[in-house]
Amino acid sequence: MFALSDGSGDRMMGRLDTPEGGGSGSLVVLIHGLMGCDHSAYIWEASRFHLKRGRRVLRLNLRGAGPAAKYAKGFYFAGCWPDIVDVLDAMLPEAPEGFFIVGFSLGGSVTLNALPNLPERLNVRAAATVSTPLDPMQAAVELMKRHNIVYHFTFVHQMKKAYNARGFLTPEVADNLDKARTILGVDDAATAPLHGYPDAATYYEATAGKYMVPKVRVPLLLIHAEDDPWIPPEPYLALRDDLPPNVELTLTKRGGHVGYHGRHGPEAWHDLRVDAFLRDL
Repeated sequence: MFALSDGSGDRMMGRLDTPEGGGSGSLVVLIHGLMGCDHSAYIWEASRFHLKRGRRVLRLNLRGAGPAAKYAKGFYFAGCWPDIVDVLDAMLPEAPEGFFIVGFSLGGSVTLNALPNLPERLNVRAAATVSTPLDPMQAAVELMKRHNIVYHFTFVHQMKKAYNARGFLTPEVADNLDKARTILGVDDAATAPLHGYPDAATYYEATAGKYMVPKVRVPLLLIHAEDDPWIPPEPYLALRDDLPPNVELTLTKRGGHVGYHGRHGPEAWHDLRVDAFLRDL
């Protein structure tokens, strides 16, 4: 459990996985995406992958996520980087060789917002993101398109359920949330005002990963697929020709959203790419 320093009394939870022999190298911190948690399939797969290679792994639940929901009144969002500082601070004794952060989808947005703000004493050696929306407004619009109707409905339902379960909504926020029918509507009604933003557009702009990438100083790997059904590749294409020297972009034709399964074998290709990046540090 991780106590948070904002005075809320909220706590976060993570699960530390250790390979036989104790492991070595940087502690790998896995950060899940929207409505995910420490036991999401891609988090489990990534943890098993790194454990097989002798690395310890922290599967982190963001504030209010999954099994940690009962320990927090608040809820995570793209700009919740102070929570990451608190977690890494608490884990410093467990990470004598530093941290390597991997953020998936919205967890990648959290990672990109955190990296420019992390104190050097935390010794974050490097990071990677997988299927992360660099332009949140563009991603929200794409998710609301007809071909994503099933996924969109699921996200909206799960987000409204999660916010209502918090028990701290004002009558106005609760009423606006009840009326919301899209992910943009949910962020307008709840995510933005609950975290100090006047509306979803302002929240998206303030936390957009495309603005954070140039501010990152540690080695960073961005992995994305052009056929991701939720997150268009255009922001990655715009960055491609002007990347800082510490940033690598792997933009593939196929891979879907946090997918990358294929003929190469049972392990997700994005995990293999992260491993190669980590070995080259």
